Amino acid sequence: MPPNTGASAIYQMMPIIFIFIMAYFFIFKPQKEKQKEHQNMISNLKKNDEVVTNGGIHGTVVGVKDKTFILRADENTKLEVDKNAISYVKKVR
Repeated sequence: MPPNTGASAIYQMMPIIFIFIMAYFFIFKPQKEKQKEHQNMISNLKKNDEVVTNGGIHGTVVGVKDKTFILRADENTKLEVDKNAISYVKKVR
């Protein structure tokens, strides 16, 4: 009589299934939450918020467009940066 291969195959797949479950909870889910939080931060930015870009530029939001922000980095310096280039908000006014 041949051995029961159905149950054996399930037991052999358990470590792989366990690895995928662990990857979801420790890698994919936190990354998705972080992206949602960043998107929320970007959508709530408005004029006079102080921000830092991914490149390290500190500035104040002086204008909001569809896909970009206008930042004032100095008295006479304005930069147009992509919304996804904002790393974090320093100060909300």
